[in-house]
Amino acid sequence: MSLPLPWPLIDVHTHMYLPRYVSLLRERRQVPYIARRGPNERLIILPDEEADGSISAGRPIGGEFYEVSRKLAFMDHHGIAISVVSSANPWIDFVEPAEAPAFAALLNQDLEAICQASAGRLYGFGVLPLQRPETCAAELKRIAGSRHMKGVIIGSAGRGHGLDDPGFEPIWQATAELDLFVFIHPHYGIGHQLFPDTGHALLLALGFPFETSIAVARLILRGALERHPALKLLIAHAGGTLPFLAGRLDSCVKNDISKDFGLPKPFSHYLRQCWFDAIAYHPPALAALTAFADPAKIMFGTDHPFFRPHVADEVLDRTTWPSAEENLAALSALDGAQQKAIAHANGLAAFGIELPQRLS
Repeated sequence: MSLPLPWPLIDVHTHMYLPRYVSLLRERRQVPYIARRGPNERLIILPDEEADGSISAGRPIGGEFYEVSRKLAFMDHHGIAISVVSSANPWIDFVEPAEAPAFAALLNQDLEAICQASAGRLYGFGVLPLQRPETCAAELKRIAGSRHMKGVIIGSAGRGHGLDDPGFEPIWQATAELDLFVFIHPHYGIGHQLFPDTGHALLLALGFPFETSIAVARLILRGALERHPALKLLIAHAGGTLPFLAGRLDSCVKNDISKDFGLPKPFSHYLRQCWFDAIAYHPPALAALTAFADPAKIMFGTDHPFFRPHVADEVLDRTTWPSAEENLAALSALDGAQQKAIAHANGLAAFGIELPQRLS
């Protein structure tokens, strides 16, 4: 790894497709689904993947996406003591509304059982049946009663109308009251039609953080954090573009005479209430985040198992993943106290967890 590790890492942005979910994707024949291509399987989760001829549909998927033993092997190799695991996109967006509440409950029970069997190594973010927002408060109460579940992950597109969808107001109220985190993560991207013939590169590099930035900005401007100051939002990928553009947002909101959002404080005030992962990939991007955010609200992440190294499966568990190494190396420009806070202490404090005794 790029830095010495005098303290074990806490990874708050790491994914796993649960076995029950994988089984469903294997049964499907439309996006999202798992397709067998020769001896291998490919995960196809983005609507444009098959329509755009420049993209090799999907990505290879192996046990690193759904086997607990592979998650723990990755953690052991990279010095990660604890992971707060979440399902990856597209979550259950595609499930029929009538079936979504029961399926969400089953997945959340599965994740709690996996975490419970991990001897303190794994915690989780659950999923919600956003197709049926009126059922989400009950599921949130069940999640809050689970020892290892620390919140939920929600796609930044919501149910297609943005996170400022009025139907989501009970979700924000319930998560705030139950002291649960809401991990906001992109899926569909913004503006893919503007950069065709670029494979996945610009969709992931630009479309994903733009999607997140717009979703969170709308949520703030519609007053969610003013109405619910206890709401704990964790924003993926170092906050997208928001920390860098916070001053511009303050100015544009303040000077727009055509629209009064009725917020008593600047946009940046509400953004600073949020938590952020540190998935920035290089020091200048992380510097923008650390210069803006509350230093206690930035936490290490790897985005595992995405951006898999190009190695054979039999050596994967012994291979250092560039995504983990690059995000750890991005901390190198910070002083020792900042490094420890982001990589270790902030995650423990935010989620109220302790290191397993054998790792402390």
